[in-house]
Amino acid sequence: MSGKAQTGFTYWQDGGFWIGYLDEFPDYWTQGKSLEDLKDHLLDLRKELTSGEIPCVRRHAVLEGA
Repeated sequence: MSGKAQTGFTYWQDGGFWIGYLDEFPDYWTQGKSLEDLKDHLLDLRKELTSGEIPCVRRHAVLEGA
């Protein structure tokens, strides 16, 4: 195992851009000129959103129960 954390993301191509968001943070979208560029932007976005420096960050989670 590589030891790196894995993060799910959703993406699509729109015209000449790749657009996407982190599944945990669906309200925060970013874009790139290629899929690899988008992934770089998503990694940067994740760092910003999990740093604690941005107030009131909305998250997505799954509630388990009866």
